[in-house]
Amino acid sequence: QVQLVESGGGLVQAGGSLRLSCAASGRTFSRYAMGWFRQAPGQEREFVAAIRGNGTDTYYTNSVKGRFTISRDNAKNTVYLQTNSLKPEDTAVYYCAASSRTYSRTDYYADQNEYDYWGQGTQVTVSS
Repeated sequence: QVQLVESGGGLVQAGGSLRLSCAASGRTFSRYAMGWFRQAPGQEREFVAAIRGNGTDTYYTNSVKGRFTISRDNAKNTVYLQTNSLKPEDTAVYYCAASSRTYSRTDYYADQNEYDYWGQGTQVTVSS
């Protein structure tokens, strides 16, 4: 069982930055690929970014490439999402998720059905 707790959300002006954190319980954090997803009001939850268990590879949805960076610190059982150049359309609840599955391709982790555990989410609001 893995418990995930997100933090770092808030209200920011367009062009600003936030660093989201997701702290995980358990001793086997490095065995899990981690992903960030988001859900805007009235919309379905969508993939944002993923990182493999050893942190060697990452994958992003096109709309955040060059602006967001996913990283992890396995010694701290934490995954991060650095969000820069934020836009109003980035406004959403951001969720982190953990996947116990092992794939050769990191883009497979864009499918939310591949994840076993989810956090409760943190709100990011970007004002124009």
